[in-house]
Amino acid sequence: MDDERLSKSLEDRLWSEIKEGSDEARERIILSYRPMVFWIAKKFRVPGDLYPDLVQEGMVALINSVDNFDPSRGFRFTTYGYYRVRGQMLNFIQRKEAKAPVPVEDMDEELQDPFSPDRIDSLLDLQNGLDRLPEREARILSEMVLQGKSAQEVAERESMDVSHVYRLRRKALGWLRSWFFPDATSRV
Repeated sequence: MDDERLSKSLEDRLWSEIKEGSDEARERIILSYRPMVFWIAKKFRVPGDLYPDLVQEGMVALINSVDNFDPSRGFRFTTYGYYRVRGQMLNFIQRKEAKAPVPVEDMDEELQDPFSPDRIDSLLDLQNGLDRLPEREARILSEMVLQGKSAQEVAERESMDVSHVYRLRRKALGWLRSWFFPDATSRV
């Protein structure tokens, strides 16, 4: 019974029972979609000690997804649950990475000296690139890279989700990479 794949008619019946308050139907749906959580977690390839926490975040997201899903809207739970679970896992990883300190010995020497010619040239190149970006992406990248603000601070100021801030930063960095290194983008 656990981890079984449900037929469409059985799943529809279970969603109806959940709407009527059946805890057994709710549990059966959760258990049938549990393998999706493990499948998504494996795609992230996180260190072994982080994997159980990632799965736990995914399970919490799955349970919340089951509790909040409205089958009358015409969407499949697979799609809805996948994006909710994956999104919560991404947020968890980003929260964990944001707390990780950068070892001093790994820092580039030119970054330690703010007045080095290489650092000044890099900042000027970055500013020229930022001027070419859309306003919102430039502002987010500037705050995170030049001003050293955290994604959480930027998200609060911009009134958006932290994961969206990371997506915009990744998009902006992709544009800058393609402008500064046009030959390297095909390899990225």
